Amino acid sequence: MAVVTATFVYDGDCAFCTTCAEFIERRIPTRARVIPWQFADLDALGLTQQECEEAVQWVAGSVRASGPDAIALLLQDAGRFWQVAGSALAVAPVRLAAWPAYRWIADHRHLLPGGTAACSLPQAQRDLLFGTDAPRRP
Repeated sequence: MAVVTATFVYDGDCAFCTTCAEFIERRIPTRARVIPWQFADLDALGLTQQECEEAVQWVAGSVRASGPDAIALLLQDAGRFWQVAGSALAVAPVRLAAWPAYRWIADHRHLLPGGTAACSLPQAQRDLLFGTDAPRRP
């Protein structure tokens, strides 16, 4: 039986998202690969650029989730304390409240700690302003 490596995909051009991903890598012991969508093989993951621009993504074999559902799966994968938090996030009433909160954060990420004005722009606009050859953060 093949071991499926989960992948958590975020927007690497957004400073707020990158700060959150760095926190995950430092503090949350997930087995998932945490990678910006700009460096991920989206076709192999079965994701589109639009999906990745709209929300973080979780892919583990045939299991796919986005936004707070992806975060819940990431936390459940991390074990112990984090698993409790991930399970709580997956409970129906919490999950229903998490989506509007996630959407608000995503829409205002440029105003949050670590955010920049570029965080508020869709990738197509970032490419127009900064060029498609602009260096990207890993």
